[in-house]
Amino acid sequence: MTGAAGPAAPAVLDHLVYATPDLDRTVAEVAALTGLRPVPGGSHPGRGTRNHLLGLGGGAYVEIIGPDPEQPAPEGPRWFGIDALAGPRLVTWAVRVTGIDGHVARARALGHDPGDPVAMSRRTPDGGRIGWRLTPPASGADGVLPFLLDWGDTPHPTEADGLPVLPLVSFTATHPEPGAVQAGLAALGVRLPGGPVTAGPAALRAVLAGPHGPVAFGRGAVGV
Repeated sequence: MTGAAGPAAPAVLDHLVYATPDLDRTVAEVAALTGLRPVPGGSHPGRGTRNHLLGLGGGAYVEIIGPDPEQPAPEGPRWFGIDALAGPRLVTWAVRVTGIDGHVARARALGHDPGDPVAMSRRTPDGGRIGWRLTPPASGADGVLPFLLDWGDTPHPTEADGLPVLPLVSFTATHPEPGAVQAGLAALGVRLPGGPVTAGPAALRAVLAGPHGPVAFGRGAVGV
């Protein structure tokens, strides 16, 4: 493990999390608007969720995640506040790291606690299973601060054949306390791709280059 405040490999954008109370409907809406249909990613055993994926280019992707009707209801609330959502929303984002324990120790030494890493997995459509470690999602700043994710030896989802790509044009954030969020980002060793966080309600907004023009993912339904 690296020293608590020592150098570490940079954290890079891994994926955006677009949560929805109705996964099939949201996937259909995204496909109708963009002309590209998100591909099934798989289900998360015990979490009550499943997802579909769209590539963003540059080794990043959008995860569209919602309830999995083929699983029993989980013991606790579904991650990302899915059970309380009235409609789809860009709720948080993940940054990819190598050596997640060292990144957590470094962030804590610099004043931000991203939480203890936990193991996760999902079943793939072909019956396989992939695993990774991550810090608890949306653990700070209402989801504007990212969570950390370490894929270990697992192939990255963007390496899968047939993943459609909508290039990321911009990714921005607002928050009532932008200075505090910027301090958290610095502790994580992360830069928001769209520039510094600005003042406003806690929200994320991503604009993608769709085949028919720009497509935005934000606080409400996907749109232009």
